[in-house]
Amino acid sequence: MANGQWFPSDWPERIRALADGTLTPVTPKRAATVLLLRDADGGPAVHMLRRRASMAFAGGAYAYPGGGVDPRDDERLVRWAGPTRAWWAERLGVDEAAAQAIVCAAVRETYEEAGVLLAGPTADSVVGDTTGADWEADRAAVAARDLSFAEFLDRRGLVLRSDLLGAWTRWITPEFEPRRYDTWFFVAALPEGQRTRNASTEADRTVWIRPQEAATGYDKGELTMMPPTIATLRQLTPYATAAEALAAAPRRDLTPVLAEARLTEDEIVLSWPGHGEFTKHIPIGAGGGPA
Repeated sequence: MANGQWFPSDWPERIRALADGTLTPVTPKRAATVLLLRDADGGPAVHMLRRRASMAFAGGAYAYPGGGVDPRDDERLVRWAGPTRAWWAERLGVDEAAAQAIVCAAVRETYEEAGVLLAGPTADSVVGDTTGADWEADRAAVAARDLSFAEFLDRRGLVLRSDLLGAWTRWITPEFEPRRYDTWFFVAALPEGQRTRNASTEADRTVWIRPQEAATGYDKGELTMMPPTIATLRQLTPYATAAEALAAAPRRDLTPVLAEARLTEDEIVLSWPGHGEFTKHIPIGAGGGPA
């Protein structure tokens, strides 16, 4: 493997089945993930976690805190700071209820998996410390889905700081995947006074790493990543500070990136529009299947 791109062994077979019409694409679930940034020597560093090798999907791959939308966060209005729900709806290309749920998912997953909470008692503050036993009990309840994030914010009297997030890009899992997500990627800066920790049951390691360093590790085959992860890392390299990256977010194109599979006589060509480095040419054997 020349680089660290994660490539499931069953993709060729599933791509062929999709082309043959014997595979019906799964409807993607909405999801959110967050590139949490902090300033460091030589530019901003990003918080990444390594998925446990035992995980069925992308085991051993580096990723960001993230996960699926909780439908309960569509239903209950939360205390909200920053751009309005209508603004977020237009920015994300969804209705207002879905926009709230997606932003809630981004903030919730950052709290669940990194222990960092983008919320505060007022519209211009953030909590300073989330490491106490009572905080941990609430975090565990949210992670277990015993408590919705909207309920958690209400119980704590907290305001969700949507102004601390910037929508960065959007990727949809390829149609031939058995589990599919429509994922919005956000950037955010680590709030002053808070610190990250590995709070995820799905990760065995977390790191703060500069995007260029992580990309170099990927290029050498030392760090395994899925296409959206390495793509977003490369997109962050021009920025000297976390604030610069956040300031650039409103100008980012959120047109979804969706892989395309094309069949020729002797190979399957898999590509991601606008991301030529991920193009794969998969030989087809004499019997018509992957070689």
